[in-house]
This record gives sequence, C-alpha cells and structure tokens, in this order.
Amino acid sequence: MSDNKEEVKEEMKQEEVQNEKTELELKQEELDDITDRYKRVLAEFENFKKRSSKERESLYSSILGDVVEAMLPVVDNLENAAKVETQDENYKKGVEMVLKQFKDVLQSKGVEEIKTVGETFDPSLHEAVSSIQDENLGEKEIAQEYRKGYKIGSKVIRHSMVVVAN
Repeated sequence: MSDNKEEVKEEMKQEEVQNEKTELELKQEELDDITDRYKRVLAEFENFKKRSSKERESLYSSILGDVVEAMLPVVDNLENAAKVETQDENYKKGVEMVLKQFKDVLQSKGVEEIKTVGETFDPSLHEAVSSIQDENLGEKEIAQEYRKGYKIGSKVIRHSMVVVAN
C-alpha cells in the first residue's frame, strides 16, 4: 500500500509539474504577444514621428516659398532702383544697402538666384520668353535675362524669364 501511495504522490507531482509547465508556456505566449504588440506600436510611433517631421518641413518650405514669392517684386524694384542713374550718390547707396540687406535675409533662409546668362536653357528653371539667332552662342544657351528666378533648395519659387539663343 505504501508503494501505491508513493506512486500516487509521484503521479500528483508529475501532474503538478505538467500543470506548471503548461501555465508557464501560457504565460510565455502571453509575454511574447505583448512584446510583439509593443514592438509594433513602437514602430508605428517612430513612423508617425518621421511622417510628422516631414510634413512640418514640407509645410515650412511651402509657407516660406509663398512669403518669398510675394516679396520678390520688391527685390526686383530695388534692383531697378539701384540701376537708375542719379545725382544723389547717398540715395543710391541707401537703395543698394537695403537691396543687399534684403538679399542677405533671403540667402539666410536658403533662397538662391537661378543662374541664367551663359547657362544652358532648362525648362524646370527657366521660362523662355523669346529666342534669337546668334552664331557666337551655343544651342539653347541663354543670351539674356528679363527677370531673375529664385529657388529654395531644389524647389523653384519663380522661374527666370530668359531669351534663348538658336
């Protein structure tokens, strides 16, 4: 009988160990599931941060481009005023200083003038308003600039108005 009791005890111990293993496996599966969900949420959050950052940068560039585009006629007028011959040299120096200050502010915001005269015509940067025949210039070479163009990085704010040769 004592052998029987010991066998029963042994079976109970084995059953208890089996139950604990099963419970441990369930807890491990639950932990794996929670870990997987955590990793997915973390990845989604990282993607959200990147997307939000790109959207903010895009919005900033768009707003900056709109503001700069609205100010470009002022720069054009200041450049025209600086070219005019005048008897008052102090007046001319004042206009030139304001123009330089304006251009420095634009440059600090990443605004660049689009190069034109002597460059090859590029429809993504330039707008051809007429063409001329000139044997001294190469094909599709820009001969003259009517209006300066500007860009921020690779985004064109205003195309240059140019005369293209040949």
